[in-house]
Amino acid sequence: MKSVKLFTGVILVLFFFTNLYAEKLAITIYNDNLALVRDERPLKFEKGIKEYRFTDVAAQIDPTSVHFKALSQNQNINLLEQNFEFDLVGTQRLLEKYIDQDIIALTTEGNSFSGKLLSAQSGDVIIQTSDNLVKVIKASTLETIEFPSLPGGLITRPTLVWLLSCDKAGDYDTEISYLTKGINWHAEYVAVIDDKDTELDLSGWVSVENKSGASYENAKLKLVAGDVNIIKPEMPPRTYLAKAAYTDEAASQFEEKSFFEYHLYTLQRPATIKDRQIKQLSLFPPAKARVKKIFTYNGQRDNQKVRVNIELENSKANGLGMPLPEGKIRVYKTDVDMSQEFIGEDLIDHTPKDEKLRVYLGNAFDIVGERVVKDVKKIGRRSRQETVEITLRNHKEEKVTVTVIENLWGDWEFIGQTPRILKKDAYKVEFEVIIPANGETTIDYTVLFK
Repeated sequence: MKSVKLFTGVILVLFFFTNLYAEKLAITIYNDNLALVRDERPLKFEKGIKEYRFTDVAAQIDPTSVHFKALSQNQNINLLEQNFEFDLVGTQRLLEKYIDQDIIALTTEGNSFSGKLLSAQSGDVIIQTSDNLVKVIKASTLETIEFPSLPGGLITRPTLVWLLSCDKAGDYDTEISYLTKGINWHAEYVAVIDDKDTELDLSGWVSVENKSGASYENAKLKLVAGDVNIIKPEMPPRTYLAKAAYTDEAASQFEEKSFFEYHLYTLQRPATIKDRQIKQLSLFPPAKARVKKIFTYNGQRDNQKVRVNIELENSKANGLGMPLPEGKIRVYKTDVDMSQEFIGEDLIDHTPKDEKLRVYLGNAFDIVGERVVKDVKKIGRRSRQETVEITLRNHKEEKVTVTVIENLWGDWEFIGQTPRILKKDAYKVEFEVIIPANGETTIDYTVLFK
């Protein structure tokens, strides 16, 4: 079906008592598919109790979160009632509204059928003609459906309808704020590591994905990073397919500050966020940071694979020092022909300044591990003793250092000598193991579980 036509003898006029013109628009976006919209507009009020319509709100607005106030001082304006109307014009809704009423259906073959609409399911149209014949017109053959008028109750845009009382007529500044679903942001990082694996160039981006059903023109944009508690709805909100992408390159354009127990990133210029659009913005200019390549082996998780990680400190002394929002980091390395090759990616958590960041890139090709529980002895009713042997083989032309991670549960202690311990807590111990070039190293330890 290619088109839907509305023919009416009465011109449809949308009356806006409010005479709305957007003046100031701000949007604060959270990580969890949520945004707070603040919209300041001048409204034209009449004296007494009147109905006003506020259009251009998000289709996924939470009507219970709407807050209205008059910014003009010494004006007694009270909100008495609010309704959110979202029964939008669409082919299916028009057909549903016109059940048992007359329509005209035109087919791709040029045939015209007029009569009472009996049903419209899955795009097929069933019509009873004036001579009481029932015609079934398949969706694949429909060209146009003509309706005599727009049925009552359907609107073209989501609309808030208010009942307001005003003591004195005039033009007054007002503010409306509300929460909406369907809009989200996340961070992405791009890192290029040098040929010695000791330094990288890091740049950060944020992607704003808008499926809220509204566009935000020249809005003040703020992003909140942190774990804000939000009560989840029983049913997931309806979503739309993103259809556009827009990239806006800039350097050092966000101002970052602590806010409550979160971090707030404010864009230092207005931004337009269109509906069904993914917008990318530079979070900070490229920075150089020292990194350390770390091999880790956890035989309890994978008996053979040795993981490759890079570790860096998020500090000013290391070229960073900015709170990094949660997001995906992709790492590249420049080959001898100066082409950049992808070497791995990982998800990082919200990382405060002066904290270490470890990024998992993949598994080492030339380093292999093997973990064996050699002996288990039952010491008492609840205690036992285990001896674990770990062998690491290095097929590289240079020696490597591997951090061996062992997870231990309950109340435990080592018996006898152990390899060199890097870190130890109630549930985990890390050993440092040096493996010679084209060689292997075996370590063992005995632990008593009490």
